[in-house]
Amino acid sequence: MSTPLGSMTTLLLARHGQTVWHAERRYAGVSDVALTAEGRAQAEALGRWCAVQRVDAVWTSTVSRAAATAEPACRALGVAPRREPALRECDFGVLEGRTLAEFEAENPMRAKAFRTDPVAYPFPEAEDLRTAAARGVRALHAIASAHTGERVLVVAHNTLFRLVLCSLLSIPLGEYRRVFPQLRNAAVSELRVQDGAVALLSLNVPCAR
Repeated sequence: MSTPLGSMTTLLLARHGQTVWHAERRYAGVSDVALTAEGRAQAEALGRWCAVQRVDAVWTSTVSRAAATAEPACRALGVAPRREPALRECDFGVLEGRTLAEFEAENPMRAKAFRTDPVAYPFPEAEDLRTAAARGVRALHAIASAHTGERVLVVAHNTLFRLVLCSLLSIPLGEYRRVFPQLRNAAVSELRVQDGAVALLSLNVPCAR
């Protein structure tokens, strides 16, 4: 028997807008870092994109840069954001607020190991990336189940989304930096979720300004 179309949910994943740490490529995991003027413009562009799409609901990380990015979309759609703590970015431990180059200058062997396999050799004091991936996957499946037959914007973070995409698409987590080098700020990646199965329909589609 074929699966009814109503059981399918579309998740529109969007990384938050540019922040003040982007220019220097500083890790901003759990750190509360503000959007730049460019980041706010990216958020407005995402809002305009949502206004001409069929988007039924908006979910966001509780981290302020994600919530600020989701705000124009919520305003355009006339919906309230739903905030989910499990969509927060990974905690990068000692790398919070620092660059990988700075860490490498202090600990070249540990940095080399991270580049080889970031899951097996995480940053000191960082969240286990397998744990982060699992919480992100649970969150997306819960959102999909709550919005059967709908299209949902989910605004969160670069590393979390890349880990989640690997998990959902059966790609080894340790490959996330190679397979998904970057999710662009406020660009949209589309997932189809049906009966627990996930398909990636598009990746890093920009919202024209």
